[in-house]
Amino acid sequence: MRSNASRWPIPIIAFALALPLLSGCAIDEGTALAADFEKDWAGTSDVEQVRTTKNNTLPFSGTATGVLVLKDGTPPDRVAERADELREYVARNDSVTGRITADGITITVDADETRAREVVALWRSLTADERVVDGDISGSTWKKVHRWKSEVTAVDSAGAMAVFDDLVGKGGRHRPPSDVTSVVVSTGRDVRPGISVQSDVNGALPTEATAAYEAVVAEHPVVYAALRSDYVSITVADAADQADALELARRAAPGLGAAAVRVITTNGA
Repeated sequence: MRSNASRWPIPIIAFALALPLLSGCAIDEGTALAADFEKDWAGTSDVEQVRTTKNNTLPFSGTATGVLVLKDGTPPDRVAERADELREYVARNDSVTGRITADGITITVDADETRAREVVALWRSLTADERVVDGDISGSTWKKVHRWKSEVTAVDSAGAMAVFDDLVGKGGRHRPPSDVTSVVVSTGRDVRPGISVQSDVNGALPTEATAAYEAVVAEHPVVYAALRSDYVSITVADAADQADALELARRAAPGLGAAAVRVITTNGA
């Protein structure tokens, strides 16, 4: 008589044998990691709220992101202390991304001590800058290359250009992390004139786009501008200025090519 065991498919047997090895893992690992983060940080001094997101990629595999929202007015030195504690936590839990929000700026705290120290230093300088409204500094490692992305909201277009220059240009007030960093500085949605100026993922600067914008804004009222390393888009207030503004922009940014230099009016033409 054929045994019952012989009728079981081999994959099912293998899975059953592997279950004891997985007994220390949750089937929804991301959910478990998020729950642990909330429990581990609940009641921590200076922490007003703990937020988490989970990613259950596969059975018994997943990641989580935890954000410590600190109380308003938490002194900078205390923010640095909480960041160092969070760095140690993510070093022990490599499937967890740890973040801190304080004074309107959210930062990712890397397990690496140097990276964590650099991002906290940037947090300090941004929160002390009266031109900065809020911001988000995120970081991740892909194929052994760590990259940062700094997104900052400024009070107005002049402030946005100045903060961008301080982050990546010759201004020097802010020092971004030493790893490759892309930077986006923008005004709020309702701010006019508005602007968004950005370096690309490899750190290339919008040098020609900036030259085009400066050439146009010196001659015509600008409603909004988007400056990138490979293109520039400028919205002028008066349709009568469109042709001249386009000529000015193209002349100032010959390396971008005509197709990458766009000047429109407020009605989108």
